[in-house]
Amino acid sequence: MSFSSFGLHPDLLRGVQEMGFSTPTPIQQQAIPPGLEGRDLLACAMTGSGKTAAFLLPIIQRLLARPGRGTRALVLTPTRELAAQIEEHLRALAAHTKVRGAAIFGGVGMGPQEQAFRSGVEILVATPGRLLDHLKQPYAKLDGLEVLVLDEADRMLDMGFLPDIKRVLAHLPKDRQTLFFSATMPAPIAQLADHMLRQPVTLNQERKAAPATGITQALYPVREELKAQLFLELLKRGELKDVIVFTRTKHRSNRLYDFLTKHGIRCERIHGNRSQAQRTQALAGFKSGAVQVLVATDIVARGIDVEELSHVVNFDVPHLPEDYIHRVGRTARADATGDAFTFVSPEEESDLKAIERAVGKRIPRLTVAGFDYAARPTERFEVPLAERIAEIRKRKQEERARAKEKAERKLQRQNEEAARVAAKESSRGGRGPRPVSSGAPATPSRPAPARPARDANGPYAQESAGGESGRRRRRGGRGRSASFGGR
Repeated sequence: MSFSSFGLHPDLLRGVQEMGFSTPTPIQQQAIPPGLEGRDLLACAMTGSGKTAAFLLPIIQRLLARPGRGTRALVLTPTRELAAQIEEHLRALAAHTKVRGAAIFGGVGMGPQEQAFRSGVEILVATPGRLLDHLKQPYAKLDGLEVLVLDEADRMLDMGFLPDIKRVLAHLPKDRQTLFFSATMPAPIAQLADHMLRQPVTLNQERKAAPATGITQALYPVREELKAQLFLELLKRGELKDVIVFTRTKHRSNRLYDFLTKHGIRCERIHGNRSQAQRTQALAGFKSGAVQVLVATDIVARGIDVEELSHVVNFDVPHLPEDYIHRVGRTARADATGDAFTFVSPEEESDLKAIERAVGKRIPRLTVAGFDYAARPTERFEVPLAERIAEIRKRKQEERARAKEKAERKLQRQNEEAARVAAKESSRGGRGPRPVSSGAPATPSRPAPARPARDANGPYAQESAGGESGRRRRRGGRGRSASFGGR
């Protein structure tokens, strides 16, 4: 079977061929025909199965067959990286058409995204949170939407996006085609699908979750404190080429990045505390081959397509089998082949058993010949949590002590200054007033002149007595100045 059997537009087929797609994957064979017919779709599709083209090709074909204006298709996805990846595939598939798309996600400026809304690009690929930010503005209108795709629906549930998705749906027309993709189907996702879909075509609903075909899986039992040294040993021996290595936490991602950089390995890191620009740069460097190792958390466990990725390494055993399946799905994409290795410490055996039950088989154990599994590491990979907490408390205590000492010094300076001013003012009390600032000599201090006393016959006596004669003189125009005039 070939892509031409779907009856796709010749310009669209050119894009498919230039992307190197020759034979449709199983999910593409199953999803593209009902998608082209305008049917709603509910599909369980794992990472690496080729589902991005399974929903993009019917959308682009629809827009080419019935040209129109404005935004006509929306793809909702859980992460920035996946949104950028889908938009990149869209541009490649539609390279020889006039169909335009734009990615809408956080961590970058809203200006270019606003322009995409205003210019009416046909396809938007968006994360729910940033899309809702735009939908608060009058320029963001989706009343002409014809197709909605919900990609990685269960991952959106895990990330807490379900309420946001419901808010987005309130802005969309009810008369539309909906394509719903999810790796698993927990109860909340099944309820959401039932609410959104109209007589959907269902695909792979009974299929058991499992890694994509073509993945060779193996385990490396190793003590926790020797994981970093074992990983470095495999890199130095050339047994790992380009590799994504997954850690459990952002802290461990940073520690492994520092360890590898110290030993001369070309590596980058990508996790939730990195800015969008840093994450984009790291992924671009890895795709271009400038970086050999990409250290990551589960932020890139789904949806990031790296061509010819040879290895995925689980530095830590995932707590959930689903996370394991999506991590190892970064390799062997679209029916290619690849290796997925997992480092397992004795403390992680219980999580490993759950994974083996989920995949339905016992994963082979391997050892590295010549590696000293009994060695004591010369450097610590990670500071224990209790020790880190104690260090943080110590640092904060020292900061509080420095702040208190600084405040006390400031208060002491203020008290000393106040004492100097008081002493200066006290000393001035015996010498007279403050010297004139111009340098003029100070004049002796004298008490203010008292009003001269008058005898009983004087004008003051007359006025103070309030006598009739005094009042008559004032009424007659002879005021106080007149009474002094003769002096």
